[in-house]
Amino acid sequence: MNILAFDIETVPDVEGGRKLYDLDGLSDADVASAMFNKRREKVGNEFIATHLQKVVAISAVYRNTHRDKFSIWTIGEESSTEKELIQNFYDGIDKHTPTLVTWNGSGFDLPVLHYRGLINGVQAARYWDTGQDDSNFKWNNYLSRFHSRHTDLMDVIAGYNNRAFAPLDEIAVLLGLPGKMGMSGSKVWDQYKDGQIKAIRDYCETDALNTYLVYLRWQLLRGELSETNLAQEYETVKQHLVQAEPHLQEFLQVWQGGAS
Repeated sequence: MNILAFDIETVPDVEGGRKLYDLDGLSDADVASAMFNKRREKVGNEFIATHLQKVVAISAVYRNTHRDKFSIWTIGEESSTEKELIQNFYDGIDKHTPTLVTWNGSGFDLPVLHYRGLINGVQAARYWDTGQDDSNFKWNNYLSRFHSRHTDLMDVIAGYNNRAFAPLDEIAVLLGLPGKMGMSGSKVWDQYKDGQIKAIRDYCETDALNTYLVYLRWQLLRGELSETNLAQEYETVKQHLVQAEPHLQEFLQVWQGGAS
């Protein structure tokens, strides 16, 4: 098993908004407000279109059972540019070719990375391969909805039926996991305006961790892990969290407190 469960956090691309809506001279906050208003007028909610979502954090959980490796981290530094974050993400895919695991990655995370990679001039040859360079990718690549090289848990568990989609937070809590722990993606823009990049990165890591732990339960469901194997994988995660940064130790405390 060579798994990379990941999550991204985004904010409105105010520079893009200025270009598209002729908003020169307005502050970032005012541009973002205008973008929210235009989006609400168009679709009835303020959720910015994927191509105008600027990536400010990409966090991942990496697990390689063959080499007994487990790690949690956020790509780049707090000062890294959007291009650096996205290029670093795709470079990791080029190097390790992991199975990508997401919750709603097909509907949000990957389309955002596609658009923002295009805008930023990123290269991602391995990710976009559908068999032209590696014949194995013809039958199992990152782009096909029904291939396993990218596993969108929300999509798969719902049977590819969008009427059955569920939020990660609710599924995580039902499984005895911490879920959002008082934070949500809707608060990221306010934190970004306040310069709280570390808080955003920390939150992104807990979302990636929730996603990975749900993935392990799904592996139990589909018979890829036994209950004993699942308990061993959980213990691997817990041992890592014991010595991790405070926000991950808090995650562990909530998880253990809610364990049945």
